[in-house]
Amino acid sequence: MSKISTPFEEVNARVENAAKYLDLKPGTVKALQSCEREVVISIPLRNDDDVQVLQGYRVQHSSARGPRKGGIRFHEEVNLEEVRALASLMSWKTALIDVPFGGAKGGVTVDPSKLTEIQKEEIIRRWTRSLVNVLGHHRDIPAPDMGTNSKTMAWLMDEFHRLEGFQPACVTGKPIELFGALGREEATGRGVAQIAGAALEKLDMKIKNAKVVIQGFGNVGKFAALTCAEMGMKVIAVSDLNGAKFSKTGFEISNLFNKNPSEFPGEEIDPDDLLELECDVLIPAALGGVITEINAEKLKCALLVEGANQPTSIAADKELRTKGVTIVPDILANAGGVMGSYFEWTQNIQEFSWPIDKFRRELDARMGKAFASVYKVAKKYEVDLRTAAMILAVGRVAEAMQMRGSLV
Repeated sequence: MSKISTPFEEVNARVENAAKYLDLKPGTVKALQSCEREVVISIPLRNDDDVQVLQGYRVQHSSARGPRKGGIRFHEEVNLEEVRALASLMSWKTALIDVPFGGAKGGVTVDPSKLTEIQKEEIIRRWTRSLVNVLGHHRDIPAPDMGTNSKTMAWLMDEFHRLEGFQPACVTGKPIELFGALGREEATGRGVAQIAGAALEKLDMKIKNAKVVIQGFGNVGKFAALTCAEMGMKVIAVSDLNGAKFSKTGFEISNLFNKNPSEFPGEEIDPDDLLELECDVLIPAALGGVITEINAEKLKCALLVEGANQPTSIAADKELRTKGVTIVPDILANAGGVMGSYFEWTQNIQEFSWPIDKFRRELDARMGKAFASVYKVAKKYEVDLRTAAMILAVGRVAEAMQMRGSLV
């Protein structure tokens, strides 16, 4: 295998590895690794005295198991290779948790912190107008991602409605007041915590008082921390871009939920040292690529639950498994958001909303089922959970393509 140099190549290396266990033909593997459609657009953005031209993307990786599903991120480092990788990951994520979606991802190369609200609205409306012909509730359903939120999705939905008529299922992650789903905002973080609990049980470790360290206190980190605390775990350290705090006895997350980690009581620590704290569960819930072969040997966790996308490099993954660390991969650990999007999409199509208790019950049950399926495959093939997750997901997509007649 050639040297891996991009995120997309890294994902495809994992697809290729999973295919070996499934005895798939080379052409089938190539089809699974290829994106169905890639759209690159220009987005003129008006400034005070000139126009800045931004680059926008939508990559549709697979529709074998249903309409493509994936978020839109606004970030200054967004590029086509990254979006390809994330679109591919969405195909495997939706297949893994067995929802009727394929995979897609979108983005705009821009720093959202430097944008006014009016500029953000202008960007997403232009993005939607440029891509309206490839979007839709039975074609491709966007959602929030880094740098976007429920307000962004409300603007997207409004623009889509102007062009195509009333279709609230055209996008998920919307405000509750505009056909969003109660529970959707917390779904990713809640799913991370539920998966952590399921993994602890399989490791014969107690959930109650398990020590948890969380890097990142955005939407995912906050709700993961809250749910972990509700399940009886001790969240002993948290961080964000502005700092990190440590508490030997654990934080009262319910009282600190709306605060930044820098405002937490406890000992101030270097954010770079947070990953190296001794704990039972480590949850990287910020950016990807934070655990590498450089710092992997310094980690002191029994269980690594990937709340972020691709936080662990292939070399670090190998190093950690050699040390006996159990890793729950991103496509399983943070799939609660996709599950929540599926529930929102379903409710929109049916025009019938669920109470939040039902949303939570369904999410917890289906995330637990997904973990059990991955664990079963891991035992069958005698592989780690990441490999098992890819075997299960790749197998389901390959089977769908074959049954559709796409493959021989």
